[in-house]
Amino acid sequence: MHITEGLLSTSTEGILVLAAGAAVAAAGTAVGLRKLDYERVPQVAMLSAAFFVASLIHVPMGFTSVHLVLNGLVGLVLGWAAFPALLVALLLQAVLLGLGGPTTLGMNTAAMALPAVACYGLFHRAAVGPNDAWAAVSGFCAGAVGIVLGSVLVSMALLGAGEHFAAVWKLVVVYHLPVAMIEGAVTATVLMFLRKVRPELLEAPLLLSRRLEIGDA
Repeated sequence: MHITEGLLSTSTEGILVLAAGAAVAAAGTAVGLRKLDYERVPQVAMLSAAFFVASLIHVPMGFTSVHLVLNGLVGLVLGWAAFPALLVALLLQAVLLGLGGPTTLGMNTAAMALPAVACYGLFHRAAVGPNDAWAAVSGFCAGAVGIVLGSVLVSMALLGAGEHFAAVWKLVVVYHLPVAMIEGAVTATVLMFLRKVRPELLEAPLLLSRRLEIGDA
């Protein structure tokens, strides 16, 4: 789901899209760092590494690539801290693997981290709730929705970059629908495993939010 380096920078519209993505990524990362409990840095690093590894096996599609992302899982566990976690992973991918690049780093981060935060808001309560069945469903939905929303944002970026992408922007979502089903199953499986062995990892964003609310009061 990476936007290829140099693809959007060939037009004024594309440059504006890249600038908007960079602004969103910068703002989200600032919020994520503010909300990040620094005792949880190893946890953030672990999920950033999981995202990095999941993207190693990918199928290039010319203007994008299809692969597991795990942004729904990252969002469920980290909340807003998904922004800095995914930013670091995407930066390493760009430097070490040539996936994306400096001009698309912001847009790629926004396209993957915004859905992650959305999945946290939509599914985290059910994911940590007492009902295992609802937790499994929420994990599947988080994985699938994270991929679908990310592909929608990428397609919107391509559409906003100019008419010459009109023939391909719809295909981004279509290509990622099968991946969304796999991603949902993987996320649900990992979530149920964490509920059994390390349930405190799933509660960490809520505990931090409560501390911030008490501190602000």
